[in-house]
Amino acid sequence: MNWPFETRRQVLNACRNGRPYPETAERFGVPQGTIGYWVFVDRARRGEPAPRRASTCPRCDSVPLDRQAYSYLLGLYLGDGHIVSKPKNHHLSIYCCDGWPGLLAEAESAIVAVMPGYSNGRNQKPGCTEVKSYTMHWTCLLPQHGPGMKHTRPIVLDPWQSEIVAEHPWPLIRGLIHSDGCRVTNWTTTKLADGRTKRYEYPRYIFTNKSDDIREIYSDALDAVGVEWRVSRRGADPYHVSVARRASVALMDEHVGPKY
Repeated sequence: MNWPFETRRQVLNACRNGRPYPETAERFGVPQGTIGYWVFVDRARRGEPAPRRASTCPRCDSVPLDRQAYSYLLGLYLGDGHIVSKPKNHHLSIYCCDGWPGLLAEAESAIVAVMPGYSNGRNQKPGCTEVKSYTMHWTCLLPQHGPGMKHTRPIVLDPWQSEIVAEHPWPLIRGLIHSDGCRVTNWTTTKLADGRTKRYEYPRYIFTNKSDDIREIYSDALDAVGVEWRVSRRGADPYHVSVARRASVALMDEHVGPKY
């Protein structure tokens, strides 16, 4: 296909400014292979050698890992994340509701802290923003990746992941609440003897996920930090893990808090 000169110029400018191939391909409608060839020819004409990026994978190269940021990112991934696998590229996607801009910023910060030096970006969707990060090494750090929805297959933490969660349970809990949980205020109305009614309000945290394994990972972390919880059901399915005891809600408020 003969692409317009202006399209080629815009694609090369985007790549020179650090835009990843997948994002550039999606924006301009040009195949990644074509973009790679254009960049190769462009560098050759300018006498610029192809860059060689040193790997920063904590699993492959034993570079330091921000374990606290990883625990939070693991919670986000188990809730609202997935890895898109292609022959020459993987990218991690975390979906964040546009109503919570603070969570979007935290997701990006955690990705950069865990895997610095790799391309990342945002992709606007109806009502939410997809935060992306491109590297083949995401499957090293998130071995729970696999075909199909998470609740249709086993989700088990590797020993090294369990060790990190044991060290940093609160970031995991926070990531899970930020992805598939919420803080709500329940209320009940009680009639008094003179006919007046009084409204009683109490806050609680709810985590909802179809995966039995992910709910168990969450409840085990709650046990580790001394938070009392119970399971509530949607029909016959135990989808919800609820925290409603006053002392436990206070602990959650201290370490998690409402979405923002």
